[in-house]
Amino acid sequence: MAKQRVLVKFSGEALAGESGYGVDTSILKFIAEEIKQLVDNGVEVGVVIGGGNIIRGVTAAKDGIIKRTSGDYMGMLATVINAVAMQEALEYLGMRVRVQSAIKMEQICETFIVRRAIRHLEKGRIVIFAAGTGNPFFTTDTAATLRAIEIGADMIIKATKVDGVYDKDPNRYPEAKKLPVLSYDEALADDIKVMDDTSIALAKENRLPILVCDMFQKGNLMAIIHGDYEKCSIVK
Repeated sequence: MAKQRVLVKFSGEALAGESGYGVDTSILKFIAEEIKQLVDNGVEVGVVIGGGNIIRGVTAAKDGIIKRTSGDYMGMLATVINAVAMQEALEYLGMRVRVQSAIKMEQICETFIVRRAIRHLEKGRIVIFAAGTGNPFFTTDTAATLRAIEIGADMIIKATKVDGVYDKDPNRYPEAKKLPVLSYDEALADDIKVMDDTSIALAKENRLPILVCDMFQKGNLMAIIHGDYEKCSIVK
C-alpha cells in the first residue's frame, strides 16, 4: 500500500448516540479504534468533527434572538469540545494527537498553522482540526474540504450513518437506490445530499475525491484505504 494521507470527517450528531446530545464515550472509543487502525497501517490522518451533538449555528439562530454569526461561533466552539474529547479517546489508545483550532485558544489547543499540521502528520501524529474555518456561514463540511486541500490529502472520507449516497433518504424510502459513483456535478443536484455545495465545489476545483461510508461498520475506513469501495460511494 502506497503512503496515504486522508481527512476523515465525522458528524457531531454521531457522537451523541441514542441520547441525541452530548458525547457517548463508547462511540468515541469505537471511532478512535477505527482511526488507530489507519495510523497503525502507516496512514497519515487528519480529522474534522462537527458540533451538532452540542449546538448547531443555524438552529441556535432560527428565531432571531441569537444572531446567525454568533450562532455559528457557538457551533465552532462545540467542535472544539468534540475535538478535545476525540483527542482524549485517541490518547487513551496510545496515539499521538494534536488539536488545531481556527480560533485561538492557547490553553486548550494549538492554533491552526498548515505547515505545523503537515509536520505533525509526517511525524505520525493525528491532527484534529477544530472550530471550522474560523468564519461564520461556513459548515464543517467546507472546513473539512479546505483542510484536506491545505494538507494535501489524497481523499476525504465522510463517515456517516449510511453506507453511501442514495437517490433519496434510505431511512424513509425502502426503494432508495445507492449511487456507487457520482460526478461532482451530480453531487451538487438538489435531491442528492453528500456535503454542502460549497465543499463539493471546492473539492471539484481541486479534484479531491470524496468517499462516503457507514462509520458504524467496523473496518470500513481501513477497507477504503485498501481500495475496497463496495461499502461506500465515491464522488469524483
